[in-house]
Amino acid sequence: MSATTESIVTGARRGSPGPRAYGRRRPRSDFRVALLFIAPALIGLVVFYIVPTIRGVYLSFTDYSILGEPTWVGGKNYAALVKDPLFWNSLAVTAEYVIINIVVQTVIAVGLGLLMNHIAKSTLVRGMLLMPYLVANVIAAMVWFWLLDYNLGIVNDIISSLGMPRIAFFGDSFWAIPTQAIINTWRNMGYTSLLIFAGLQAIPDTVYEAARIDGAGPVTTFRKITLPLLRPVLALVLVLTVTGSFQIFDTVAVTTQGGPVNATRVIQYYIYQVAFGQQEFGYGSAIAVVLFVILGVIAFAQMKLLRGNQSDLG
Repeated sequence: MSATTESIVTGARRGSPGPRAYGRRRPRSDFRVALLFIAPALIGLVVFYIVPTIRGVYLSFTDYSILGEPTWVGGKNYAALVKDPLFWNSLAVTAEYVIINIVVQTVIAVGLGLLMNHIAKSTLVRGMLLMPYLVANVIAAMVWFWLLDYNLGIVNDIISSLGMPRIAFFGDSFWAIPTQAIINTWRNMGYTSLLIFAGLQAIPDTVYEAARIDGAGPVTTFRKITLPLLRPVLALVLVLTVTGSFQIFDTVAVTTQGGPVNATRVIQYYIYQVAFGQQEFGYGSAIAVVLFVILGVIAFAQMKLLRGNQSDLG
């Protein structure tokens, strides 16, 4: 036996790889491939979100006009913000809008989700519910602005034909914010109801069968089974709804422009007026930073209180 053959046989007895094992390629890591695919989204996140956020935080500590260079003023903008009655008014108006929008939209979305899960099985019906969400905010606002017009709107024509006085939906301080909230609810309830429907689909039928065997009625089943098992989805829906509601801008911009008498001057529109109308980008950035902190705290509190990352199905 030659020396080479003897070494191969000895290596095989000891459990070492044979000649073919030396030519085997090492498994290729998927990290580089994954990084290549997520690179466009990552670049967009950095360029359009992270960098502007950092710059906005910096500008909030400066006195800055687009015609000059930023001048560091420390916490002067935040001190002025605390004493600004228009800021507190915009925060109160936004809070009213958010509360109306959350309550109405969530209740309607849960109802539509239940209907889709038990009655409306057609994909066409589900698609029709989603259609308003596909309409741009500006277009939806203009359509409803015409429909609810005091003199020419078909809604007021119907109200007048029933013998009731016409309503200035956008011109009355009492109706202005609820009207804005209802428009937003009409546009987003289809998308929200589809999220609820997806959560309902994840609940096993065996749970409902056990409830029926135990004699539970529809109301008890909904309260004791459906709502607890929908908690993670409801937490997600509430976070999305609250965040989106605080960012309302375009509907107000094309209808009331903050009026009448600041009744619809939501915080996003106030930021726009301060920054681009008054050329006070530093002060506008300070308001935006405060809004960012408020949204972060609310989202964190919602996820913790509703235990959005946990499910009773486990």
